[in-house]
Amino acid sequence: MSSDPPGYELPLRLLFAFRSLIDALHAELAKQGHPGLRPMHGFVFQAIGPSGTTAVELGRTLGVTKQAAGKTIDTLERLGYVHRERDPEDGRRMLVRLTDRGLDCLAKSAQIFDRLRAEWAETLGAGRLRAMEEDLRKVASPESARLDLPGWFSGH
Repeated sequence: MSSDPPGYELPLRLLFAFRSLIDALHAELAKQGHPGLRPMHGFVFQAIGPSGTTAVELGRTLGVTKQAAGKTIDTLERLGYVHRERDPEDGRRMLVRLTDRGLDCLAKSAQIFDRLRAEWAETLGAGRLRAMEEDLRKVASPESARLDLPGWFSGH
């Protein structure tokens, strides 16, 4: 009889660890002036990127419908994280860009993630954490590093 845990436990533990980090991130972001954000919004900020994007491109990147992307853009615009503007290269297209508030949120997120990683290093040991990260790089292919998790989770 094996003393290994059942195979289904591995993805659950990885998901629980992810959730733990994201919940801690959002709690700290709320304290630092960014309440009301949801985990999906981080994927949206990354998909918008420094050059902006359209609702159609955002939906495609996130793996959701244009309508779902549009609703998310509306919410983030109301909260002051994004704005819409005409594409200077094609006046028929509307680009979505991050505002200074959106950029501030990204910068604070990076700092908070660094602090959370340091806390994990304290708990697990720096060497063990680095080894775990290296091992995860070996088993998680670069192709899996996409931003379409919102659509993937919801089955779109």
